[in-house]
Amino acid sequence: MQEEKNDTNPAESPEHIKRSSDSYDELKAGMASAAAAFGRFRESVARGMRILFADEEKGDFNLMKYFIGLLSLILFFALTMVGYVSVKESKMEVKPVIMEASEQCIDCHVRKGISAGAVRDWKMSAHAAKGIGCNECHIPAKGAPERIVAMPTACEDPNVRREVSSRNCKQCHSDKVAEFMKGKHSKAWLAMEAMPTTKDQPDAIMAGEKGCGACHKIGRDEGQCDSCHTRHLFSAAEARRPEACGTCHMGFDHPQWEMYSTSKHGMIYQTEKNDYDFSRKIGDWYKEPFEASSKTPRAPVCVTCHMQDGGHDVSTAWGFLALRLPEEDEEWMGYRVRILQGLGVLDANGKPTERLGAVKAAQMARLTREEWEAERRKMLNVCSQCHGETWAREELEKIDGLIKEADRLMAEAVDIVEGLYRDGILPRPADYPAGVDLLRFYEVQSGIEQTLYVMFLEHRMRTFQGGFHSNPDYLHWYGWAEMKRDLVEIREEARRLREEHKGG
Repeated sequence: MQEEKNDTNPAESPEHIKRSSDSYDELKAGMASAAAAFGRFRESVARGMRILFADEEKGDFNLMKYFIGLLSLILFFALTMVGYVSVKESKMEVKPVIMEASEQCIDCHVRKGISAGAVRDWKMSAHAAKGIGCNECHIPAKGAPERIVAMPTACEDPNVRREVSSRNCKQCHSDKVAEFMKGKHSKAWLAMEAMPTTKDQPDAIMAGEKGCGACHKIGRDEGQCDSCHTRHLFSAAEARRPEACGTCHMGFDHPQWEMYSTSKHGMIYQTEKNDYDFSRKIGDWYKEPFEASSKTPRAPVCVTCHMQDGGHDVSTAWGFLALRLPEEDEEWMGYRVRILQGLGVLDANGKPTERLGAVKAAQMARLTREEWEAERRKMLNVCSQCHGETWAREELEKIDGLIKEADRLMAEAVDIVEGLYRDGILPRPADYPAGVDLLRFYEVQSGIEQTLYVMFLEHRMRTFQGGFHSNPDYLHWYGWAEMKRDLVEIREEARRLREEHKGG
């Protein structure tokens, strides 16, 4: 993505420069006041100590002096605690720096009673503390996506748009936007639109962002940063917590939140999370690997593994579908070909179809061994922060092997249903590719096809995802065991359909 030159950096404006100078003067005055207060505290303590520990040789045991000295010490400790609480509260409080343009926006919103929550959140944000206000985000930056530029506005200022693209965020966070564009989140909207049945769903579910689109919008219009950094606080600390991922990474085909939160890693997090300091940058958590701190996550959270050192190029070795090409194991490659044919990525002769381009564009599979190895190495580095590398590699390889076993079951199921098409027992719809089309989801014509779809996108996914998220129950009872049951049902239903066809 080509960098855009920013000629109007808000941080370089005269108002910002003047405000920085004023803030420096205020800081010096505050430091001088604190030094004077400390001097008074020190003198009070010294006086109290002189009174309390009077010269015994002179017989100076005046009870009143002892009493006054003790009161002085109590006063000292009380003032110290008050000072500590005041400093702590001042660190938590954010005083917004409101520029003239933003002040007009806020005054209008207050006067009309519009979006009070947005104003409250912004006032507590790091943006507000730095004077980054409404117009820096809600007036589209140069090169912003056409959908945002062209959308109507209800604001009195015709330049304002309700939605914000990452082009605006890029003006200050260019490195993070560039990282994001390399990762799979940036391809989320593309992946949704590539599904063959997306066009058949109600508009509210997809483009209206009430269903699939609500999560996949993270990749819309070159990226929606507020999918993780929620409006208008845009807190990095909030986005580092695993709960931030839970809205999208849960449910039918990707229940990572349920898997993680009930794993041993997740249970440690649940019992200790209130102690962790998520205001610290991810890259600083384990800079001193042998230093013990209750403020650092003792078990991994989502960003530990998937956003190493705070990088926004979120990816995994196996990808969303746990598919890689080529497969060196010939037996496994045979299973893989049947699955890829079922996805419509390969035709009946094993040749690539147009869908392979969509899979590549959406980064739903790993298409070179080197690409897969690079992501595996990153994960091994993460695991090795707490475990031995040899142990970590062995554990990950166990799940690799389990993917092969799941693919074996899946290949047989695809063969059975494909045989029904081939023998004319099930009609092959005209808009199907050469295979059974596992990507049609619930838009199918028969129960056996529905079972096949659920086997692939729910139970196979849970088998390997449960393994990589260290959740034995999800792996076995919600994944592997369900795949076995699916295969039994597919075999029985195919036998019944063949007998009916023969009898007819």
